[in-house]
Amino acid sequence: MSTMQRCAACRRSFRVRAQVRGTQRYCAAPACQRVRRKHWQRTKRRTDPDYRENQARAQEAWRDRHPGYWRTYRATHAHYTKANRAQQARRDAARRLAKMDVSTAFSPGVSGIYRLSPAARDDLAKEDAWTVELTVLSRT
Repeated sequence: MSTMQRCAACRRSFRVRAQVRGTQRYCAAPACQRVRRKHWQRTKRRTDPDYRENQARAQEAWRDRHPGYWRTYRATHAHYTKANRAQQARRDAARRLAKMDVSTAFSPGVSGIYRLSPAARDDLAKEDAWTVELTVLSRT
């Protein structure tokens, strides 16, 4: 007996195969199978540290074997590069990108002993910029 199921990727109905164990969620279309594999890989990377480490090593080995690939790709795909830079600019603006030499409204004129501790923030910052919280311990 065969049953019908709606594909999680394309939303079309398909006949579930008796040979598939568990719940078949995707139809046999190549595009839907790519979505299924991508979803499986994303979940596996998030939940399996060994798999994640192995994938990182494989990517590094590929980069070592193809040293100029991305430079060549960007040079030959100007439309992609331009669109990617525009998208990154929008993401940076949304995350309030911090500049290296920007300071907030802290007045260094007040002398005293302060505790300097890292502040938890989701802002994107340059490599040598620190976001900190200053707590006054005592004033002199």
